[in-house]
Amino acid sequence: MLRNLLCIVVAVVATAIFFPVTVVVALITLNPGATVWVARRLWSPILIATGGAKVVVTGQENVDPNRPTIYVSNHQSTLDIPIHFVTVPVNFRYVAKHQLKYVPLIGWYLWFAGHIFVNRGRREKAIASLDAAAQKIRGGTSVFLYPEGTRSDDGSVLPFKKGPFALALKSRVPVVPITIEGSGSVMPKNSWNIKPGPVYVKIGKPIDTTGFDEDDREGLARAVRNVIIQQSLELGGKGGDPDKVTAAAGLEGNVSARRNAS
Repeated sequence: MLRNLLCIVVAVVATAIFFPVTVVVALITLNPGATVWVARRLWSPILIATGGAKVVVTGQENVDPNRPTIYVSNHQSTLDIPIHFVTVPVNFRYVAKHQLKYVPLIGWYLWFAGHIFVNRGRREKAIASLDAAAQKIRGGTSVFLYPEGTRSDDGSVLPFKKGPFALALKSRVPVVPITIEGSGSVMPKNSWNIKPGPVYVKIGKPIDTTGFDEDDREGLARAVRNVIIQQSLELGGKGGDPDKVTAAAGLEGNVSARRNAS
């Protein structure tokens, strides 16, 4: 209980302190990208250490900071965000649900730093936001996405939303599959019941999107998801059902998995 309380206090205080720090840094440097440095070097290590996560990363040789790339990972915990800031040393932007824009401090930071919000509730807005993201990627910015659309309840790899792969095919940049394992045990979904332990991150080899037809979102999603499933199994995780590739429109996560199974 004491550790859980400490984690809550540290998370709130660190976020409250570092948000204005990011603003000052961006104003001094005239570079919104400097805010990512603050998140990677200051905010994220504090949250990871407080949570007791012992992070082990492999495959960083597959990260190229000079090449615009779409990084795609499974999602087990809120802790994934600071862990990926630390383990993927690229000045990337997250692609996040538009609802996060209205979360105090975190949402403000994401907006100020130029991270990308996608409104998945309305098709026309989702298309417009993906177009804007593709333009940013073609301009040289890498992005990071969680295609499951939500955190997994049990650690298995859930079906993917198609939107991230439409973005990849529109941008025609490589997709790097990343697998995280153990963060859901350290900090379970919808819980502050912190249990210190190891978290493994494996970064796979880039997948060339030019080998896919421009409308083959499911084919690209399958290729990326198969790598993430295989890496999950290699890291001692549960993997996922290779046949349940994509989530039904308007659904995500475990809901879509159950619907697809029926």
